[in-house]
Amino acid sequence: MRYSIAAAAILLLAVPASEARKPARAKNVILFLADAGGVATMNAASILGHGAPQKLFVQSWPDMGLSDTSPAGGWVTDSAAGMTAIVTGVKTLNGVVSQGPDAVRGKKDGAMLKTILEHAEERGLSTGVLTNVVAADATPAACYAHVSDRRSMGEVFLQALEPLFGDGVDVVMGLGRQRIYDGVKEKGKDLDQVAAAKGRRILSNVADIPESEARPIVLAEKSIDLPAAARRSIRALSANKKGYFLMIEWDTHTDDPEKGLNNMINFDKLIREIAGTVDPKETLLVFTADHSFDLRVAGGKQSDPLLAGFAEWKKTHKASDPVKLAAVRVDHSHTGEEVVVAARGPGAERVRGFLPNTRIFDVMMAAYGWKAWPGK
Repeated sequence: MRYSIAAAAILLLAVPASEARKPARAKNVILFLADAGGVATMNAASILGHGAPQKLFVQSWPDMGLSDTSPAGGWVTDSAAGMTAIVTGVKTLNGVVSQGPDAVRGKKDGAMLKTILEHAEERGLSTGVLTNVVAADATPAACYAHVSDRRSMGEVFLQALEPLFGDGVDVVMGLGRQRIYDGVKEKGKDLDQVAAAKGRRILSNVADIPESEARPIVLAEKSIDLPAAARRSIRALSANKKGYFLMIEWDTHTDDPEKGLNNMINFDKLIREIAGTVDPKETLLVFTADHSFDLRVAGGKQSDPLLAGFAEWKKTHKASDPVKLAAVRVDHSHTGEEVVVAARGPGAERVRGFLPNTRIFDVMMAAYGWKAWPGK
């Protein structure tokens, strides 16, 4: 018996550490993207929503790092370049959507950059893109489209229905109904006809989705119930035994700090809810921002409301004016400092320290057990 135990111990020690501690693979990946949700915004949202710092659910995740957000050729990114880096692993120019930095915005296409969603489509997984802004805007567009100018929303959304890989995004929900319809019309096409040719239809409300609909598309005009959209989407995507990839964006720009911070608070609540419903052994959750925003908690007392004086400020200032309150300062611009990346589930241990935003793509790919195509 002693010999057997000793021999087993020797064999165990002989196994390389990389094999003995092989990371678990994810069946599903959900990417939560807080647009403009930098460290300062998270700090302020926690104080506003919970009365203290570091009380957001995502701030409790132990696997986290700080991500550089700079685009190719600059220090401060827009959502197009920021999200492109996250979902393709390649930095590009501002305004360019999932094309390389050889693009000339609006004039010349760059190299096509294959996205994590397209990798999933190619392998037969189900895919989804949800947002509370225009469904063809830069952040969702970077998941499924390739254009040299983010403003080409008609061309962008057509690519959701006429994909390069797989059968296209299975679930798309967001705003911008009239804007997208008009953009497609400028391309000489009718969006409903294009969708019908693919066996799909465009709905205007999450509540209108039949339970039997496996691949719903919702383009709302004024508002969308993102938690309801997320619940419905996960039900649909989970039917695929191979797994799924889902991106959920919630706009947290703080031009209006009350609106932006409450968006962050509500997004965090949604993330908590989703984390409690998915299988933690097979679903990797990743939270990050595409860029930060020029908001700061610059003063104030714990006994006073964080946004004290904002209602009065709005009565005497234009929305474009810098916001100056006792506790909060806001300028209306993106900023270039690092943002939080936090992860939970299989593969989360790869998120550590300071990292480029391009590595988030690598983390998601590795969690699935996939290798990127040559040149990414």
